[in-house]
Amino acid sequence: MKIDQPWLHASSTRRVCDALSGAGAEIYFVGGCVRNALLGADVTDLDLSTNVVPQAVIAAAEGAGLKAIPTGIDHGTVTVVAEGVPHEITTFRKDVATDGRRAVVAFATDIAEDARRRDFTMNALYARPDGEVVDPLGGLGDLRARRVRFIGQACNRIKEDYLRILRYFRFHSWYGDVGLGFDPEALAAISETQEGLDQLSRERVGAEMVKLLRAPDPAPSIATMRQIGVLGHVLPGADDRALAPLIHLEGQSDVAAETRLAALGGEDLQNALRLSKAMSARVSLLRDLAEGLQGPAEIAYRHDAVTAYQAARLRAALLEMPIKAYLDTDIARGAAARFPLNATDLMPKFQGAELGRALKALEAEWISSGFSASRETLLSSVRQ
Repeated sequence: MKIDQPWLHASSTRRVCDALSGAGAEIYFVGGCVRNALLGADVTDLDLSTNVVPQAVIAAAEGAGLKAIPTGIDHGTVTVVAEGVPHEITTFRKDVATDGRRAVVAFATDIAEDARRRDFTMNALYARPDGEVVDPLGGLGDLRARRVRFIGQACNRIKEDYLRILRYFRFHSWYGDVGLGFDPEALAAISETQEGLDQLSRERVGAEMVKLLRAPDPAPSIATMRQIGVLGHVLPGADDRALAPLIHLEGQSDVAAETRLAALGGEDLQNALRLSKAMSARVSLLRDLAEGLQGPAEIAYRHDAVTAYQAARLRAALLEMPIKAYLDTDIARGAAARFPLNATDLMPKFQGAELGRALKALEAEWISSGFSASRETLLSSVRQ
């Protein structure tokens, strides 16, 4: 079997492969680019594996006039840049020791040995520069069936890096067949090892959860995480009851991890997942708006149309109610509204804090009118 993708034939790719092959190295594409090419999904990163050590990769790249950056040379990784496109090239590796967070690795010369240290069978697929697929561990069958399966013993793979618990659910959300359900061996291993999640940094956990929540439909994975205790472990107090209804209400262009996080809730979400300040603020805003009294039109006026739609869908999901039929009209009206007064219109009658209060009261009156009260009407109420 061969893959046939534009990136495979790009001149930048050919230059990198020719540089390594010309120096006598074996070179293979591996992981996500091969998996996604076989699934017909987008490929964003090009990862390659080789049987030669990083110093040989650097020498071959520079000998061909390419830029080589030792981005992770201690772990065997060199980034080779050709025509502005980065290619991450890693020497075949085998794990020497692991502690659940990081691994001590040694270089290997056998592609099967390199494959056995990976997490899932669908990620242990390789392709030669001509596109020929190499499948050392039988992952192609799992990929075709959309079956997410750990390589070897699931417990062993998880204990090498406990983040693989969350990666399992993320990969199931993105690439698994929901109809197949979850691998019983994987779930048993996760139940047995989930205490190891406490060893991980909150940043790694948060980044993985955000990737999971950006999947087209993460609700089955999140529900399973809750059932076996993983969700409560990484996000205490989270409740996933509103997540599936929210996803049902979302449009394809409105998938946002922030809205889904707001649907889950939880205790001290920012610290639990070490979210950025911007993401944490967005989650809090959406949750507050969904639980507040402002209508969609007012939210669109005070924020923007996107926020109004997200808050309306989140509110409907939390309250288990349908979306109102006139939502689009309300949001369009609010987004287009412009308050007809400013501070100078109320001076010198009002000054300082009194000016702010008066302006705020008039704005509230204008919003209550459905944004229809005219400038003259509002000024008349001030004179009275």
